[in-house]
Amino acid sequence: MSETERRAELARTLLGPAYDDLTPIQRSVIDLIATEAPSGLDPLLRADDRSFWERLADKVAAVGGSWTFIFGFAAAMALWTGWNVLASRAGMAFDPYPFIFLNLVLSTLAAVQAPVILMSQNRAAARDRAAAEHDYRVNLRAELEIMHLHDKLDALRQEDMARLIARQGEMLDALRTEIAALRRG
Repeated sequence: MSETERRAELARTLLGPAYDDLTPIQRSVIDLIATEAPSGLDPLLRADDRSFWERLADKVAAVGGSWTFIFGFAAAMALWTGWNVLASRAGMAFDPYPFIFLNLVLSTLAAVQAPVILMSQNRAAARDRAAAEHDYRVNLRAELEIMHLHDKLDALRQEDMARLIARQGEMLDALRTEIAALRRG
């Protein structure tokens, strides 16, 4: 049986439709089963091909989405406002109440941090999609392999049953022969 015929047979027996009618993911699973190759890890999940800016975006998102950042930012805000309230009495405040410069800094931080976090989340979502597709392939392959093993076990069981029935038939024939010999003798 050629490799193409084997794949077509596997597709028909395990999934139902013809090999050419399968989705690319289903074809890749049938190919892996036919070649008996391990599934392997998706190259997107193995290699860290991020650029400097993508790694920076991931680090900013990791820091910006942490309790350390929240507590540190709260401390910086308390220091900023505390200094400017106390220093305004001595005329040394660089941002007196109502803290207009602080509002500008906060707006700028939010304007820069939000798109950077979104970029990081988009990359994480793409990696998650690739991981989910890989998991689907592995799970589908495992399910198909189990079905294939069940078919093999059923075939072996049928062969064993046929051998047992044939052996039983031979034993019955032998018994009949012995009974007939005893009746004659």
